[in-house]
Amino acid sequence: MSKISPAYLENEIAAEVIEIISPEFVHHKIPNSLPFCLFIKAVEQTPIAISITDKKANILYVNEAFANVTGYSEVEILGENEAKLSYKSTPKEIYHELWQTISSKKIWHGNLVNRTKQGERYLAEVTISPMLDKQGEISHFIGMHRDVTHTHQAEQQLNNQKKLIESVINASPVAMVVLDSTYRIILDNQMYQTLISELRHDEPALFFINALQQEFGDLWADSTLHTRGFSNHEIRVEGVGQRGTRWFSCSGNWFSEENTEADNFFFKQSKDYLLLSICDVTLQRQQQEKLQLQTLQNMMAEEEHIRSIRETLLGAMHQIRLPLNQVNAAVQIMTQRNDSQNMPLKMLLTQVQQMGEDALNTLQRCVPEIPESAVMPVNLNQLLHQVIRLFSNKFLANGIIVDWLPNSTLPSILGSDNKLRMLFKQLIDNAVDAMNRASSKERVIKIGTSVENDWVCVTIADTGLGIPANQRSKVFEPFFTTQVAGSFQAGMGLVMAREIVNQHDGMIEIDPDYTNGCCFNLRFPVCSKNTG
Repeated sequence: MSKISPAYLENEIAAEVIEIISPEFVHHKIPNSLPFCLFIKAVEQTPIAISITDKKANILYVNEAFANVTGYSEVEILGENEAKLSYKSTPKEIYHELWQTISSKKIWHGNLVNRTKQGERYLAEVTISPMLDKQGEISHFIGMHRDVTHTHQAEQQLNNQKKLIESVINASPVAMVVLDSTYRIILDNQMYQTLISELRHDEPALFFINALQQEFGDLWADSTLHTRGFSNHEIRVEGVGQRGTRWFSCSGNWFSEENTEADNFFFKQSKDYLLLSICDVTLQRQQQEKLQLQTLQNMMAEEEHIRSIRETLLGAMHQIRLPLNQVNAAVQIMTQRNDSQNMPLKMLLTQVQQMGEDALNTLQRCVPEIPESAVMPVNLNQLLHQVIRLFSNKFLANGIIVDWLPNSTLPSILGSDNKLRMLFKQLIDNAVDAMNRASSKERVIKIGTSVENDWVCVTIADTGLGIPANQRSKVFEPFFTTQVAGSFQAGMGLVMAREIVNQHDGMIEIDPDYTNGCCFNLRFPVCSKNTG
């Protein structure tokens, strides 16, 4: 069977072919100025493989592109059935659907696995349309197809890479999440989904982003940070369910993705994304804190011993200074009166005065100095938690319950962690002593933290005797005590507490509205955003 002649194509089929290939020429809207053979050439030269068959799929016509795709020349393929191109890996159901569709005078579109003359398989994207005669019956079929093997391979490789990446991400023991520039979740993994239930946040990523923004301050929006990212930045999360305090190490990297929309083809635009990794390091931190706690116990025991000696010596100096002031006053009175009869007494008192001053100087030289510690950003949640753990045995021995109410995330303050530990230790010691002296049935110490504007607030309350209103200003004076006579102790504790608070530019006061014992309110300025 020979190739269809142009005349036959023109007289019988051409209009229908043109209508299928170029719908804009439907209903013979062919400009009179253009010869009909031009449209025949369009079919011949189109880059899409075109074939025309009879009702039994025997090939009557092919264009040049058909030969290029299949490897069969016109002479080799004319008269053959389209089945010559089919390959067994195409399911029979596909061919059944194909014939059912075109036999119903409908157009079929789909993919078939074909083979070339050389036996190579390729994926063909096929469109087959029935061609109807004047009576509306099927006379021929026109088929158009193109080789989409490479496109399919590229899509499959992309899907495979996507699945591989998703598998790796989901298998990771680290929670991972991708956020766009508006912090909308684009992608996450299974570990991240676990965090949603464990941390009781709808979107834990937003919780960590907020904490990181507080820590980084103005640096968060800095282009340098976006270029190099950040790694192993630890966030402490307080009171998470039954697991209590937890630590997470956060790392982040920003990356850009080219915009794929058509109108950005010539003018490139990109979208920025943040890959946030969240690793639970609670176990490691607990082990570190356990070792650190032992070191702190030894260090604070030594510092407590030094402070005890210091306070004892200061107490002794205070006791010597009281009568010595009276001797000084007596000497000054006798000097003003120029009383010659009491000159021996004046000389004796002068000697006592000198001996007293010498004794005070000797004691002053013996007062041990407390070494200065480095000033750095301090998280009061972490520090208070350490102090509570240091007091755990004392709380158990005294039957005291600690109600620990920390703010979930707390900005840092600038200070000395050693001094702040001693401050809170002193206040907790006072609370324990107050409840023991009151023989309180309800033995609770409430310790809480919060944030108010640019201040970090700490409250330490007990259920002891409380401090009368007329004594609340005096408790911060040296050696003042609210204990009854006979139980005197050197009263430098709250003096030291206020001194430490002042050194940190903070404030300390006794809550006048607290009636169930005593409540100390402390406020410290938030560490500058650009510090460190």
